Amino acid sequence: MTSTNPISNGTEVEEQTPPTSSDIPPEVSDAEDSAEVAEHPDGIFQAVGVIIGEVNLDTEGKSTITFGRSTYQLFYIPKKRRVFEALKKEIEATGEHTQRLLVYPKVIHFPRKEQPHQIAFQLVGFDKGREEEAISSQLEDFEFKFCGLWQFIPVCPTPCISVFRNFTHQRLEFIKQAEPAKKVKFMKASHIPLFWRDSPVRPFRFNPKAEGDQGHPAFVQVKAKFLPQRNVFGFFELLAEPQENAPKFLKASKKDKATLLEAKKKEMRGAAPASTGTPAPAPKPKQPIPLPKKVVPEKS
Repeated sequence: MTSTNPISNGTEVEEQTPPTSSDIPPEVSDAEDSAEVAEHPDGIFQAVGVIIGEVNLDTEGKSTITFGRSTYQLFYIPKKRRVFEALKKEIEATGEHTQRLLVYPKVIHFPRKEQPHQIAFQLVGFDKGREEEAISSQLEDFEFKFCGLWQFIPVCPTPCISVFRNFTHQRLEFIKQAEPAKKVKFMKASHIPLFWRDSPVRPFRFNPKAEGDQGHPAFVQVKAKFLPQRNVFGFFELLAEPQENAPKFLKASKKDKATLLEAKKKEMRGAAPASTGTPAPAPKPKQPIPLPKKVVPEKS
């Protein structure tokens, strides 16, 4: 196991808006790269699925997909620009906005537990006849495949499957050379809330006040259905027995997170009005305005 405490600081929170672009180099951004699978013959971290709905594309990053009464943001990373353009041409040529898409789910958590998470989808491909993408032929509409660590995170009352960036030597070289901000962003995990009654292993819950070894979350591989009415996913099939040891993955260090946090603080301080260090002189007290003398008319 690479880490016994993936969520130890209690502050791992997704960005409040999904990215419309990526700082990740194209050669290391694809989660299903063949080299990655070769380095993890026993399984990989993964979150991918199929959705179908009315697609409305916007080149300014405001694309959406609607099914039922729910509308979700649909975005893509630069490497998938050609997929976005192909989907746009398909809709323009056929006039058919209802499309079957292969997507990565992106869950946005917030610091307060009472503030509900949000879900968006990252476009990976679209499927006219279930032939273009191998994974889409294995999934029915609104089915997802999740492989990750089964645990609670501090900002979500529902247990999650935490999907980390799979380890490859190519990615390791990129991380060694990347600046802290890009490094932390690249290794950010995705935490997928999942309703899973009677799971064979209990979701791990880290207690920051407890001492000693608390164990670690199990690595699970499941199929789940997206439940738009509740904005979560629901378990329906176990793909493999839970594993005590997870495949190797990449996780940002506390040092890198601290460096990034300090840089953000400095940036915020720099945005505040600069102080000269000399206190401003106290304003002079206002002098009372003299009243005109009362004139008494002389007696005649």
